Amino acid sequence: MATTNRQATTLALAHALSAAERGLAVFPLSRTKLPALRSPHRDDPTALPCHGECGRFGHGVYDAATDPARVRELFAAAPWATGYGIACGLPPHHLVGVDLDTKSGTDASAALRELALRHLFTIPDTVVVLTPSGGRHLWLSGPPDVVVPNSAGRLAAGIDIRGAGGYLVGPGSRTDHGEYTTVPGTAHLAPAACPPELLRLLLPPPRTHHPTPQSTQSTGGHGQGLVQFVLGAHAGQRNTRLFWAACRAYENGIGPALIGPLVDAAVDTGLSEREARATIASAARMSGHRS
Repeated sequence: MATTNRQATTLALAHALSAAERGLAVFPLSRTKLPALRSPHRDDPTALPCHGECGRFGHGVYDAATDPARVRELFAAAPWATGYGIACGLPPHHLVGVDLDTKSGTDASAALRELALRHLFTIPDTVVVLTPSGGRHLWLSGPPDVVVPNSAGRLAAGIDIRGAGGYLVGPGSRTDHGEYTTVPGTAHLAPAACPPELLRLLLPPPRTHHPTPQSTQSTGGHGQGLVQFVLGAHAGQRNTRLFWAACRAYENGIGPALIGPLVDAAVDTGLSEREARATIASAARMSGHRS
C-alpha cells in the first residue's frame, strides 16, 4: 500500500510539473480532492486572515506555484498527495473552469448547449478533462482585466464555475473515486478564450456606481478600474475581488500607490481594514513584491 501511494505521489508530481511548464500554477491534493497540506493556523482562533504571507505551506490554492523547485517542495511536504490542483484566474491563462456535473440526475452538458443556443455563443475547442463520476471540466481563458468569481449552479443546474480563488483537479490526479483524465485530442491545446457572451453570464450584475476616490488619479484608468471592481463586490466575493485586484495592481507596477484606495474600497463593501490590508499583503507576496 505504501508503495502504491508513493507511486501515485510520484505520478501526481510529474503531472503537476508538466502543468507548471505550461504556466499553470499547481499545488498538491489528497485523495479527497482537498489541499493535501493543512493550514498552519488551524489551531489558532486569533490568527489573522492569511493567504501565505506567513511563509509556510498550508494555504490551499494560495500555495500554487509554477516554479518547479517550489512545486517539488510542496509535494515533498505532502508525501501522501495523489493529485494536484490548478489555481484559476492567474496569469498567463487566467483560467476559468466550467464544471459540468452528472450528479442529482442533471444533464449539465445539455444545459450548457441550451445556454449557448439562447445567448448565441459556441464553446471553442479547448482542454477537456473527464472526472471519475462522468462529469467534464472545460478549460477556458479569461481576459486579464476581468475577475470571474466562483459559483455553483448559478449559471444552470449542474454547472459550477471555478474562477479567481478556486481550483480545478488536474488531469492525472487520483482520488478515492478514480482518476482524472484528459479527453483524447485536447491535451495539447491551450485553454481557449472564453466567448464574450458566456463571460457576461459568468460575471455578477453591476452594483450601484460609486465615485472613484481622488487618490487613484495618479495611477491612471487601470487603477480606477480595479478600485471600481472591488467596490462592485457582493458578500461572499469581497476578499476574492480585493485579492485579484491587488494582484493586477502589483503586476502593473501600481500596487504601492493603490493600497490606500483598495483598502478604502474594501472597507466600503464591508471588510475590516485589518482584513483588507492582510489580503493586499498576500497579493503583494504572490506577485513578488512587498506592500
